[in-house]
Amino acid sequence: MPRAIWKGSISFGLVNIPVKVYAATKDQAIHFKTLCGECHTPLRYLRWCPNCRKEVPWDKIEHGYELTKGKFVVLKKKELEGLQLKSARTIDIRRFVDGAAVDSLYFNRHYYLIPMEGGEKAYSLLREVLALSNKIGIGKIVMRGKEHIVGIRAYRNGLLMSTLFYAQEIVPMSSISELGDLEKAGKEELELANVLVERLSGEFDPGEFKDRYREAVVEVIKQKARGVEPELGKVPEVEKTKDLMKALKASIQAVRK
Repeated sequence: MPRAIWKGSISFGLVNIPVKVYAATKDQAIHFKTLCGECHTPLRYLRWCPNCRKEVPWDKIEHGYELTKGKFVVLKKKELEGLQLKSARTIDIRRFVDGAAVDSLYFNRHYYLIPMEGGEKAYSLLREVLALSNKIGIGKIVMRGKEHIVGIRAYRNGLLMSTLFYAQEIVPMSSISELGDLEKAGKEELELANVLVERLSGEFDPGEFKDRYREAVVEVIKQKARGVEPELGKVPEVEKTKDLMKALKASIQAVRK
């Protein structure tokens, strides 16, 4: 059963709703251990101090912010824990915005908000009003060593909280020089592209998509576990499209078939 990673309350106006936070997604990537290339023993990474020339135990480690090269301001654990921000225990909704007002680029990680005992009615009220108004509640939360901006919205029969990137964490697209002078497509090319998009349109079904790379890695692991050397394929080279009109017409024909 999933475990709550944060407990506190949502507040808007004078309404407080006790809630728990659960991760809404999980990592399905295959993780490898690093091994010695000769004896295949898992490697250990030491907390090594090159000045004292010894390994440092966890209880002797401190955190420092580098002001200038080699000069640090040291912050002790109790000093960091003593920062009493309201958002450490309360998600204070500052304002409500239209659902389409938050660019999808700002969304980072997603979490389920679940009501705790005594907060069920107020929780249901907030979920219903967000669903009816198509609004997102914007607030802040301290979680996992950082104060995050969050967006809270109605999702199915509950509330979904998404952490948002700060403005300074977004890389402006205008900073990428290659986008400065793009060649425009012609009218006929645009019309054919619209036809192709229309023919390929449909409903989004996430269950339709599989992580084929993960499946291939699992198969290689199974083969090697049985003592079978896997056959390694070659990633096909993809040629860039030289004749855009020809490629569009051929694509429409292929979809039609």
